[in-house]
Amino acid sequence: MRRRSLLLLRHACLAVLSCAMLVPFYWVVKTAVTDENIYAYPPRILPQQPHLFNFVDVWYLIPFPRYLLNSLIVSALVVAGNVVLNAMAGYALTKNFAGKRTVLLLLLSSMLVPFQATIIPAYLITARLGLLNSYLGLALPLLSAIVCIFIFKAAFEAVPQSLIDAARIDGLGEPRIVLFVLMPLSKAAVATNVILAFIWSWNAFLWPLIITRDPSMQTLPLGLARFLSYLEDTTGALYAFAVMVLAPSIFVFLMAQKEFIRGLTSGATKG
Repeated sequence: MRRRSLLLLRHACLAVLSCAMLVPFYWVVKTAVTDENIYAYPPRILPQQPHLFNFVDVWYLIPFPRYLLNSLIVSALVVAGNVVLNAMAGYALTKNFAGKRTVLLLLLSSMLVPFQATIIPAYLITARLGLLNSYLGLALPLLSAIVCIFIFKAAFEAVPQSLIDAARIDGLGEPRIVLFVLMPLSKAAVATNVILAFIWSWNAFLWPLIITRDPSMQTLPLGLARFLSYLEDTTGALYAFAVMVLAPSIFVFLMAQKEFIRGLTSGATKG
């Protein structure tokens, strides 16, 4: 009985904390469907006369479908690039080679450099490649992330070496070992890469702002600035836009949340 009471108390505390953390999301949705003043006192808990006019304004006042398509294409390129390139780099870092410690130190040191400090050379490289105002140019700086490389490294190191040796005996080369042996056993690392890469590319604002010239190539974060210029009372419309932009990210996270948490903690629980 005592153990059951403690378990119930623990679940009750977790339920209260979960509800408290969901309050901001609920308030955003409520304001988006009601246009209520967020500074009104006392605040209304339940929505009064909900409607979808703000969502209709978001869809029609700007080319929202075009911005959505651009964001989806760029995010798909970024996710594919991160899974492939980070897996290759993570597998290479599991090997012993001359200068491995130096490479690790360089990668860790590079994590301390903000993207804003490298945005000028990134722009020049993209311009030299002729990728300005293109989907690949929008995705180029985000095609790999050092954090995700180390996530793959930790996941691959947790795979028993005997499996890799058995694959080599069966005649598999290094690319096929990564594809058919390590990747299926590292689903948590793959899910973590997918979620982080999608969210980072989906929310990117500064880089698309710099390299896009054609309004038809703009992504959703840039579309938000354009949308707000059309309206005077922006509270409800802004929250409606936020709901429509956040929905794909939340959906992707909920689809793989268990694998995502397992991927972030795999290095700590490997031993």
